[in-house]
Order: sequence, then structure tokens, then C-alpha cells
Amino acid sequence: MCWRPARSCCPARPSNWPKTQRSARPISANNQRKIPVNDKPLVNPYLAVLAGVFAVSFSSLFVRLSTAPSLMIATYRLLFTFLLLAPFTLLRHWGDLRDLNWRLRGLSALSGLFLALHFATWFISLRYTSLASSVVLVTIQPVFVVIGSWLFFRERISRMAMVGGLLALCGSFIIGLGDFQMDMGAFWGDLLALTAAIMISGYLLIGRRLRHGVSLPAYTFFTYGSSALALVLTSLATQTPFGPYQPRDWLLFFALAFVCTILGHTVFNWVLKYVQASVVSVSVLGEPLGAIVWASIFLREYPTIRQMIGAGFIFSGLFLFTRASVGHN
Repeated sequence: MCWRPARSCCPARPSNWPKTQRSARPISANNQRKIPVNDKPLVNPYLAVLAGVFAVSFSSLFVRLSTAPSLMIATYRLLFTFLLLAPFTLLRHWGDLRDLNWRLRGLSALSGLFLALHFATWFISLRYTSLASSVVLVTIQPVFVVIGSWLFFRERISRMAMVGGLLALCGSFIIGLGDFQMDMGAFWGDLLALTAAIMISGYLLIGRRLRHGVSLPAYTFFTYGSSALALVLTSLATQTPFGPYQPRDWLLFFALAFVCTILGHTVFNWVLKYVQASVVSVSVLGEPLGAIVWASIFLREYPTIRQMIGAGFIFSGLFLFTRASVGHN
């Protein structure tokens, strides 16, 4: 006896039925999330994070070398950044700007306000407290970013990553502990630096949310534009002079814009498309170490034994956190 499959109850497909009709079915929402939005990055995102940390480590040095008011340093930093990037964005990515809806534009502008508040409060803190203390308190941002990532994005952090983050934070505290001064001026500077940490955390969290649906040129256009506008209006309201300043100050303004912002924060914005916000935030903990090195070379402020011990904690914490994050992703 020969076996034959049972005849299907469905009618036979006509001979003129298009072959492509067989696969023409709607894609579910789950399937849409599995489709990669972007191609594989040309540069390893984790190497880009390290390069960005190297660039931003010059920020505190440039601010200290300038004789201009802190608010004006922040204003020109964002204004020059916007002016450098705006022509490229308008010429090459006008379609991205035009197609962006008002909700995404508003969120990008809100991110820029957080960035403006970060720079304003941090640069002012550098006038009141020590460089190491200010930079160290700003790097407490991972605490706020991790909490925000869990609350808003439900991002899960492994135990090794948590241990690495705690080690890096301990190293930051060790570095800044010897520079704390028990007076109202330093205390005010410490509060401003802590406020700057909260502001940059909001900037990173919003950027993480937007970078999956907004191109980098469009995001930076609205973010840096709104940030520069907010600082310009604040400078006008407080009657902070826009000039004249020494040629060295103008060079430092440009260096803050190109090196620290474009090669630093803009790289972080690009990286947020591929890694968790907490990875960027904890990696920035390497900034105090770089700031101390540059202060030793250019300001003759040499690190103490306490700061060297703290640097060891930072390196150990960054290694554990980055390794855990790479394995998780």
C-alpha cells in the first residue's frame, strides 16, 4: 500500500497566483523591534567612549586657564559648537530636520536645557571649590543615571557592573576628599558641582531615549541650539559682558567647543545609540584622572598619594563595569 498525504481542505492555489504573495504578511510589532535600525557601527562604541573621555578631560583645565566669567565661558562653548555644526547639518541633513516631529524637537530642546544648566553650574563651581573636588562631584552622575535608567527604561545592571561603578565612585571620592575645604565658598561650589551632575544625568537619559529615532545631526542641532540660546539669554539677563576678552580666551572658547564638545559630548551622543546610558556615565569617571594629569602638567598641581590611590580605584571600577557591560550587550 502506498501512502499518500490527505487532501487539504483548502482550495488549490491558482496558477496565476503571484509567488510573492506567500510572504506578503504584516510584520508584528515584536518583529519590528528585532529589525536593526542601524547598520553595524564603523568604530567600536567602547573605544569611542574612551576617546570621548580623553577629549572632555580637558574641560576643567580650559576653564581654569580662561579669565572670562564662568557663565560666558559656558555660553561661548555652546554657541561656537552650534555655529560649527549648523552649516554642515543644514546642508547635508536638512531632510532629517524637516521630518522631525514637534515632540522630538521639544525633547531635543529639553535635553539642551539640561546641558546648558550642567555647564553653567559646573563652570561656576570651578571658581569656588578646587578643581579636583568639582570634577569629582560632577562624576557622581552614574548614581542618578542608573536610577533613571531603571525607572524610565527598565535597564538591568549586572552585579559586576554595579561593583565596578561603586569602585569608580569610591575612587572619585578618594581623589576629592583631600581637597575639600570646610568653608561656605567651597561648600557652595560643591553644591553647584552636585547640581551639574544631576543636570548631565538628565541630558544623558533624554539622549538615550531619542537616539534610537533621531539622527545624530538633527539631535545635536536642536540640543546645542537650544542650549546656546538658553545661555545667551541668561547672559543677557545677568548682564554678563560678551567681550572684549584676550586672544587666549577666544582660543580656549574654541577649544572647549571643538575638542571637549564636538569630539567629546557629540561622540557620547553617537555612542548612546549602541550602548546603555550607564556605560557612558560610568566611563566618564575617568575624567577626574585626566583632569589631574593636565593640572600637573600645565598648572603645576601635582597629585597627592590620596589621589593616586583613588585613580587605582577608578581604573579598577572602569575595567569591571566596561567588561560587564560588553558581556551583557
